[in-house]
Amino acid sequence: QVRLVESGGGLVQPGGSLRLSCAASGIIVSPGSMSWYRQDPGKQRELIASITRGGNSNYADSAKGRFTISRDKAKNTVYLQMNSLNHEDTAVYYCKVPPLWGQGTQVTVSS
Repeated sequence: QVRLVESGGGLVQPGGSLRLSCAASGIIVSPGSMSWYRQDPGKQRELIASITRGGNSNYADSAKGRFTISRDKAKNTVYLQMNSLNHEDTAVYYCKVPPLWGQGTQVTVSS
């Protein structure tokens, strides 16, 4: 059974950093695109960053210069390094490996 398991969320002060991980298990073939989304209550889920099998990455404007997406093909794991976090980054973060979604991990930026 294919599943995605996320980890790394938590509470961080403004200006701090977090690293999210999403491990895809039960997959035989290395996934194509792997992505991170986030969602605030009452808002639509938005794409934050994505990375292809070849390593090409794309970012939302809100993430450029602060977040870095990477992947470990051998481990079928995608990471999101988040730096210079601010209150607007507070959300539930989800990884996506089509057609699957992770369970979500809460990121709270607060002093």
